[in-house]
Amino acid sequence: MHEHDIEQIEWNDRVLHRHQYATQTTINNGHSHNVQGTTTPANNTIPHVHYYEGKTTFADGHVHGFSGDTGPAIYLSDGTHYHEFSGTTTFNDGHVHHYFGRTGRNISP
Repeated sequence: MHEHDIEQIEWNDRVLHRHQYATQTTINNGHSHNVQGTTTPANNTIPHVHYYEGKTTFADGHVHGFSGDTGPAIYLSDGTHYHEFSGTTTFNDGHVHHYFGRTGRNISP
């Protein structure tokens, strides 16, 4: 078997990468939900951002949808970076939740 460590992949001279994210929503109606997933690869804007979407964890008999774009990259001294993200879930069961977090460092697709 033959293996390689892939740190980055280039497509049309651009490095493709994604980020994992996880945070908790605000507490509304006596409960909160987890928001987690992996972003899409970076878009073609400068500064670059990532799109994310998904469903919250199940709590109090329901889930919420969420989606958005991250903020621009925040670079660290080791050359990696992360993004901040925030938003409001879909309106389900008579309420919404708000969320805010930071992605993990960049990972290969």
